[in-house]
Amino acid sequence: MSIDLALDGEGIARITINRPDKRNALDAEHYEALSRAWIQVRDDPAVRVAVITGAGDKAFCAGADLKRFIGRDQDLSELWLTQKDPLLNRGLEVWKPVIAAVNGACLAGGLTLLLATDIRIAVPHATFGLPEVKRGVIAGNGGSQRVMGQLPYCIAMELLLTGDALSADEAARRGLINAVVEPARLIETAYGYARRIAANAPLAVQAAKELAVRSRDLGLAEGLRLEQLVNRTLQQSDDVKEGRAAFAEKRAPRFKGQ
Repeated sequence: MSIDLALDGEGIARITINRPDKRNALDAEHYEALSRAWIQVRDDPAVRVAVITGAGDKAFCAGADLKRFIGRDQDLSELWLTQKDPLLNRGLEVWKPVIAAVNGACLAGGLTLLLATDIRIAVPHATFGLPEVKRGVIAGNGGSQRVMGQLPYCIAMELLLTGDALSADEAARRGLINAVVEPARLIETAYGYARRIAANAPLAVQAAKELAVRSRDLGLAEGLRLEQLVNRTLQQSDDVKEGRAAFAEKRAPRFKGQ
């Protein structure tokens, strides 16, 4: 079992779903390990941005390991353990930006995971789909919820109801991913985004992400007021003082997230 997490000196955490022999599908143990990785990203002040990818060149993540999940016995009481092993796409609030480097098939739970990331880069042979209806179940962990907000209604319904997949080019045209790059440039491109983000003021970056995400559930007046309050709070941070000094001294800022 392997969900690998590595942190470099630039504040970038790299999570790798390392199960290429199973197309990086996730069983219960891997979901638990992935939950721990997301919690570490959330809680470690050294982490400013995360990149998630899959091992190998065939799949980013093929979703849940169906042989281990479909039809298995579960205690009904688990249905109310809503905070057990929280995931990025299932209730865990991670305001640090997350970049997906999609190295292959991104299906079912893999696409559900993708929908909870912020910036997405893919290789030309990547595919994107929610095939759960072909197996008698539905997209879980937010799959049927986030897709409606991120794609046009008819495209989202096509994915949900047919179970068919989009190509990387189609996904880019529909705005599901940011860019399609050759495999040799995938991680390099993802890290390019990550370094640009990590160079910015960490508190401001997290605040910007949280406000943007919450805006989907707020009215404009409430959102504008929350924006004003957060900006006023940030004005008291050491990072604002550093940003002002760096601008005056014509140098790169050295933000500390304080």
